[in-house]
Amino acid sequence: MHFDYLIIGGGIVGLSISRELKSRFPLSKIAVLEKEADVAFHGSGRNSGVLHAGFYYSADTLKAKFTRDGNRQMREYCYANGLKINECKKVVVAKDESELPALFELERRGKVNGVEVSIIDEKELFEIDPNVKTFKYALYSPNTATVDPAEITHAIKNELKTKGIELFFGEGYKSRLEDNTIKTTTGKLFSASKIINAAGLYADKVARDFGFSEKYTIIPLKGIYLKYNGNEIPVRTNVYPVPNLKNPWLGVHFTVTVDGTVKIGPTSTPAFWRENYGGFERFSLSELTRILSWEASLFLRNSFGFRNIALEEIKKYNRTYFAGLAKDLVKKIDTGGFKEWGRPGIRAQLLNIHTRELIMDFVVEGDSDSLHILNAVSPAFTCCFPFAAWVVDKYLT
Repeated sequence: MHFDYLIIGGGIVGLSISRELKSRFPLSKIAVLEKEADVAFHGSGRNSGVLHAGFYYSADTLKAKFTRDGNRQMREYCYANGLKINECKKVVVAKDESELPALFELERRGKVNGVEVSIIDEKELFEIDPNVKTFKYALYSPNTATVDPAEITHAIKNELKTKGIELFFGEGYKSRLEDNTIKTTTGKLFSASKIINAAGLYADKVARDFGFSEKYTIIPLKGIYLKYNGNEIPVRTNVYPVPNLKNPWLGVHFTVTVDGTVKIGPTSTPAFWRENYGGFERFSLSELTRILSWEASLFLRNSFGFRNIALEEIKKYNRTYFAGLAKDLVKKIDTGGFKEWGRPGIRAQLLNIHTRELIMDFVVEGDSDSLHILNAVSPAFTCCFPFAAWVVDKYLT
């Protein structure tokens, strides 16, 4: 089967790129290959559901622009299609004087990026959420919201079907053949004028078959949230600590989901194979060998503080300890109310194998035959629409 564009991976990024291509080139023949039986099995259905506003990132990053625009576009998409959205907003709070410079830096970044943010005092914070505490000041983000990521991914899938894009489920990428042809896990052959690799956790592996991702590998990191089941709702807005701006994690925080459930998290624990969600589910010995080798090397050298991060993250599996981290963000809470672990997700974190540094921004490689989305980094769900437009503008027109 031959197509103009063949997208490997039916996650939110692959679907958004195919959607953008169809809007630009309505007569083009487009197919999406997805190894699972439907969409939203992995990162697109397992992320936090937060539509970030875009104030964390410095102005020279792709994330800064894509997050700002993506927040607006995704909210518009939800309202236009009757999808659930919780306009619960967000505050970033400081624990002491030492965190105030970083708090004001977030405000500066937000304003440079064109994001609506403001510094508020303790009195103003009380009016937003009386149970949240901070030291003197907090950062307020009125445009942060939460959605149901699986619902949105299914809505986009259904939209693509009505536009004539062919979706093939249960067809995973297996190998590359000649003449821009690939073979799937069921033995079928697909060829295209342009192959687009949006395979998420496997993007680096697919890219290497095409001669790309030579200096990168994906290190999978497992994220789990802990749900609150106590009697009183502890917060009514998303509450985040001031992050360490040198790493890609935002710290343990409160998220108010689209249905009003409160959860804390996430963890960011090193996973041992790409789909290491729990137990020996989808175990791969070859992945275990390769990934464990890299993680052991990073741990021993403590590259980018990996050893400290890993040891800290493992402690979060103790519910009492985990809940205690969130306790510092509020005035009172029944920590015993955190009883239920959420559905785990895996972050596909790209690592530069030469510098041993985590890649913090989007990375795309390719040539006239193929294109590879190597690092659709968090918050890729928020960014997916403008990111797809940028990919088409820069690489596919």
